[in-house]
Amino acid sequence: MKLIAWNCNMAFRNKAEYILKHKPDILVVPECEHPDKFNFSRKKLKPKDAIWFGNNPNKGLGVFSYGDCKLRLLETHNAAFKIILPVAVTGPVDFTLFAIWANNPADPDGAYVEQTWKALAHYAPLLQSTKTVLMGDFNSNTIWDRPRRIGNHSHVVSRLAEKNIHSCYHLHYRQEHGKEKHPTQFMYRHKDKPYHLDYCFASSDMTERLENVQVGRHNYWSQFSDHVPVIVSLRD
Repeated sequence: MKLIAWNCNMAFRNKAEYILKHKPDILVVPECEHPDKFNFSRKKLKPKDAIWFGNNPNKGLGVFSYGDCKLRLLETHNAAFKIILPVAVTGPVDFTLFAIWANNPADPDGAYVEQTWKALAHYAPLLQSTKTVLMGDFNSNTIWDRPRRIGNHSHVVSRLAEKNIHSCYHLHYRQEHGKEKHPTQFMYRHKDKPYHLDYCFASSDMTERLENVQVGRHNYWSQFSDHVPVIVSLRD
């Protein structure tokens, strides 16, 4: 199974073919327009299943299945956490997916990592130690921790670790949070402004099948977006 998270920086319909060359089973796309704007005249670009959520039809969060999996937005979805979607994935492997684009400027408590922190509390009953994936643009990193404020990036990582849920990238490359060697975002697409903001966290029964993690290269992906994809491969 291949899981891919890629913030497409809008206009996904014009860029889909480039990420689909990597043959995802599940694709999480922040800053994606509503599927009604797509023209899937080329059959291979059309997903088998899709979920989209957002207030702006040009810039929301898309979740697409290109494998044998079906997607269903869970009834417990709380739209106050923008934009974090609890999705039931059913198919060869059944699991709970939290598709994430942590971006809510209207929240006085905090626009980015605070959204994920609140969602972890709200969805605590769903955060089981079995078959759980959280994937997308978290807009956060340990380098921005505010130690005296509850709900920073390190708190999120620790809370997930309590559930035996860990970042696939950090497991695969044996990296520490805040010291990543592979950036996933380049501000204004400038190579000299790199950050690691995009993640795929997974429960231990998923990560024990972890085969590979790839992070896209700026030289190629900067023509499409200020983010590069995070590609996680799990053994069947």
